Amino acid sequence: MSMNIKITGGRVIDPASGLDQITDLYIGDGEILAIGDAPEDFHCDELIQADGQIVCPGLIDLCAHLREPGETHKGTIASETAAAAAGGITTLITPPTTRPIVDTPAVAELIQDRAADAGFTRVLPMGALTQGLQGEQLAPLHALAGSGCIAFSNARLPIKSSLNLLRCLEYAATFDLLVIFQAQDASLAVSGCMHEGANATRMGLSGIPEAAETIEVARCLLLVEQTGVRAHFGQLSCERSVQLISAAQQRGLKVTADVAVHHLILSDEQVNEFDASLHLQPPLRSALDRAGLLQGLLSHSITAICSDHQPQDLISKQAPFAETAAGLSGLETLLPLSLTLVERKLIELPQLIEKLTLAPARILGLDSGSLMPGKQADICIFDPEESWVVNAETLRSAGKNSPFSGKTLKGRVTTTLLGGRVVYRKH
Repeated sequence: MSMNIKITGGRVIDPASGLDQITDLYIGDGEILAIGDAPEDFHCDELIQADGQIVCPGLIDLCAHLREPGETHKGTIASETAAAAAGGITTLITPPTTRPIVDTPAVAELIQDRAADAGFTRVLPMGALTQGLQGEQLAPLHALAGSGCIAFSNARLPIKSSLNLLRCLEYAATFDLLVIFQAQDASLAVSGCMHEGANATRMGLSGIPEAAETIEVARCLLLVEQTGVRAHFGQLSCERSVQLISAAQQRGLKVTADVAVHHLILSDEQVNEFDASLHLQPPLRSALDRAGLLQGLLSHSITAICSDHQPQDLISKQAPFAETAAGLSGLETLLPLSLTLVERKLIELPQLIEKLTLAPARILGLDSGSLMPGKQADICIFDPEESWVVNAETLRSAGKNSPFSGKTLKGRVTTTLLGGRVVYRKH
C-alpha cells in the first residue's frame, strides 16, 4: 500500500532543476507528486518534519562491495544495504567480483532478488567483462545486460592482451553498453601495499607506483578512442590520471571518472604505525595527488564521488600491514566525509550533492538522481550539523574496518526513502 507523505520545512536541493530553497515535498504512489504547493485532493498519511535539514535525492554509489554471494562472513546484501540506507544511499552499484563471479545471468539475478527481498536499496550489479574475470574470453555481455547488469568491468583483474580488451570494447560499443575500468597494471602493482614514495621506504613496505594506474588509464583511453565505447574510470587515485582523462574529454571522448571520497581526504602521509585500516586498494597517494583529485573534481574532469565500500571481517585486518586485506567500510561515511569539502569551502553544497546523485545517475544512464515531479521518490534527508562518532556500535555495516573509527564526523542522515517508502529512520 502506497503512503502519501509530506516532507515539510526542509531545504530542498535538486541538482537536476537547480532548485535550492526551503519548501515542501509531496510524495504518493512511490513518486514525487509536487514541490511547494500540495497537489489537488492530496491527503497526508505521514508528515516528516525536516526543519533545519537538507532534503535531496537519494545518493547513488558507483562502487560498493556487498560480499554476497561468496564472502558472507564479511557482509551480506541485507547487512550492507541496511548500512547504505542509513548513509542516505538509495542505489548501489556492485562490482562483479563475488563468488561465483557475475558472468552468468543467474548470479546477476540472484544479487538483485536478494536486494529486493531485503528492501533497503536498489542494487545494480556490474557484469564481468570477461568470463571468470580471467581476461581471456568475452563474458555473455548481451545476456547479462538483459538480466539487469548496468555496466561491465574486469575490476582490478588484468586483461593482459590489448587485442582481447579491444574485442571486448568493440562488442560493448555495438550494444551501447557502459564499460567501467578500475585501472591498474597488475604487473606493476603485484606485491605493493601502499603508494610508492618516501613513506613506504621509511616503513619498509613495498610500494605501488602511480604508473600502475596511469599506464593502464592511458592504454584504456587509446582503445576507448578507437572503439567509441561508453567508458567510465572508477576510483582514480593519481593526479596524472586526472590529466589524462581531462585531455581525453577535451578531445571529445565519451569518458567519465569518479573518485572514492577517502582519496579526497587522506594521503599516504597518514599511513603510519602500520594501521591496517589504511591498507587500501587503490592505495592512498601523495598529498599532491590528493590536491590533483580535488582539482579534477572542481574542474568536472571527475564527475562523481563514491564510497568504494570494501567491508572486511576483523581477522582480515589482524596481520602485518602488507598481509591484511585491503579496503575500508565506507557506506555510512560517504556523506559526512563529502560534507567536509563543503566545510572547507572547496565546493558548494548543491554542487557536492550533484556529484553524489545526478552525476552518477547520468554516468549510468539512469532516470534518477532528481526530485522533479514524476520521478521515483528516492530521497535522503540529513542534518548537516549533527555530529556522530564512527565506531563499531554506530556502523551498521558488518565491516567495522574504517580509518575514521573513533573520529567525530558532522552530517547525519535522519530519514531515507526508497520509492516513496521509509527504509531508514534515525532513532
